[in-house]
Amino acid sequence: MTRHEFTVPADYDGQRLDRFLVSVLSDRSRSQVQKLIADGHVALETRTPKANLLVREGDKIDIDVPAPAPSTIEAEELPLAILYEDGDLVVLDKPAGMVVHPGSGHATGTLVNALLHHVDDLSGIGGELRPGIVHRLDRGTSGVMVVAKHDTAHQELARQFHDREVEKEYIALVWGVVQAGRRIDAAIGRDPNNRQKMSARARRARHAVTRITRAHHLPGVSLAYVAIHTGRTHQIRVHLSAIGHPVVGDSLYGGVRRRVPGDIRVVQRLERPFLHAWRLAFTHPADGRRMEFTSPLPHDLQSVLDDLGFENG
Repeated sequence: MTRHEFTVPADYDGQRLDRFLVSVLSDRSRSQVQKLIADGHVALETRTPKANLLVREGDKIDIDVPAPAPSTIEAEELPLAILYEDGDLVVLDKPAGMVVHPGSGHATGTLVNALLHHVDDLSGIGGELRPGIVHRLDRGTSGVMVVAKHDTAHQELARQFHDREVEKEYIALVWGVVQAGRRIDAAIGRDPNNRQKMSARARRARHAVTRITRAHHLPGVSLAYVAIHTGRTHQIRVHLSAIGHPVVGDSLYGGVRRRVPGDIRVVQRLERPFLHAWRLAFTHPADGRRMEFTSPLPHDLQSVLDDLGFENG
């Protein structure tokens, strides 16, 4: 059990309790914080804690965080492309099609199942179903990820993600002509009409910023290098769709088209969104080294670029 004590500052006056706790417990998701509240691990001096309770300046909040439950997920001998490993962390190249952690409909075959086979002792902070997982990539997205091996590394990496000290850059093929330097600053929340989707028009939304750092153009499509300053669910896919440039191959956000000009018809063979996490940079949680890792485009994406004639893709 770990005990935390917080006093609500003035700039959080009127904020929901669960949102405030997510901001101060950088290694916890909102659903995890809500569970802590529901299970009685959060206490206020004068009021009964509820997730939607509005905190007041000066409120004193005590939190008892229980020790993480040991994982009961089955370890599976699945192939992993490990880019770097030491006693604190693992950096890997996630293939497209692999779900990061077990969930509804995905009890096995996930990245966590594979990690439990390759790594003896993963961080438990992420919870029983997410040991070691500091951040995620969508099932259809490939590329670089970092995983914590123990709780101290997990806490520090989670802090870096929360404080936006981690550099994350993706490569996306998008419809239309998108210009380098474009900044998309639009909050993202759950789509009220489709729970499988996120939306830049949701009533309950969280701040999100995406920036196009480079772009190469062909008739009808652009190859964009995209940096994200926040890490919201489906962020790049939602933001690019919101400005009229959905990711090619993304059926959920308008990136699949029936009528495609003959000179770019090769994009129709994509079986997933053309989105790849190609660069990740962070500070080592133990020794303070700045570390940077890159991943080349996998064959299914590179072959499309080759057939489109992108010389500098």
